[in-house]
Amino acid sequence: GKEKVDVPEERKFVGFDGYKEAIKMADVVILAAPPGFRPSHFEEAVNQGKQIFMEKPVATDAVGIRKVLAAAEEAKRKKLNVVVGLQRHYQDNYRETIKRIHDGAVGDIIGGQVYWNDGGVWVNARQPGQTEMEYQMRNWYYFNWLCGDHIVEQHVHNLDVANWVKNSYPVKAYGTGGRQVRRGKDHGEIFDHHSITFTYDDGTVIFSECRHFPGATNRVDERFQGTKGNVYLSAGNHGVLTAWGGGELYNHDRENNPNPYQVEHDELFDAIVKGEFKFADAENAARSTMTAILGRYATYSGKEITMEEAINSNIDLMPSALTWDAMPKVLPNEDGYYPYAVPGKTKVI
Repeated sequence: GKEKVDVPEERKFVGFDGYKEAIKMADVVILAAPPGFRPSHFEEAVNQGKQIFMEKPVATDAVGIRKVLAAAEEAKRKKLNVVVGLQRHYQDNYRETIKRIHDGAVGDIIGGQVYWNDGGVWVNARQPGQTEMEYQMRNWYYFNWLCGDHIVEQHVHNLDVANWVKNSYPVKAYGTGGRQVRRGKDHGEIFDHHSITFTYDDGTVIFSECRHFPGATNRVDERFQGTKGNVYLSAGNHGVLTAWGGGELYNHDRENNPNPYQVEHDELFDAIVKGEFKFADAENAARSTMTAILGRYATYSGKEITMEEAINSNIDLMPSALTWDAMPKVLPNEDGYYPYAVPGKTKVI
């Protein structure tokens, strides 16, 4: 209600630079604008010495990732807490199950499959009088400079779990994807499905699948195979370890699990109140976001791409100017449809 919100005119900031003034007003900042803005907002918050919660993903291209990694180092140097909304790190079933994996309960992880398959998300239709910049920002999920494609905006959660379980990041990726059902004018340039094999430095292959097909079977979970047994994890508080040949090694209690979306804030604010420097999530978040970007690079190009090639890409998706009448880099044709990647032809690095 109004009695809880005190925002006088002098504390209202608008425009593409408004974030700088808004950050000045706070001790703790929550960065939750569309992901394309995250690197600049994070860099500014770190420069101003603020405690930070930032949502995932933390960038939409390699140029942004490099900016976040640099700011992450500065945040650690300044002892600024940074929590990132990859909330499975703050969810009991993931914490408890993955701790046991790292302690050797199922041996060495040698394979895995991670999924985010569902019917898709909202669409915001173009409104009369909108500039192209405003339209893309209001319908931001469908433009890579803002969203990174759903593999980056959404499937990053599952890819991050794979990296956490492996305690490593992939060295290369190969895959396929496209637009099967999402083909309208308001669907911008993103794909509606991606299927990828990620290879880690020890040779482990993790298969990744994400798709937005309305009416198809939904699946959002992670499975891994170890030398001694199987792993099953999901956001629905599942965490199960099973030995090869049968026999349960661990089954996480599904009752009374605290809400991880609350826990991540509770733990951040607890550290701040106590004056502790406890959280430095930004580097892992950047590298897991880069894992998803690597996957997009692989599906868009149709080529096997190494992480080293990907993270050194100089293709910058952000518009050259940020004003309401400036033009983003991807524009519709005369019929109102946007160009999108063609595997085998599209250059991503």
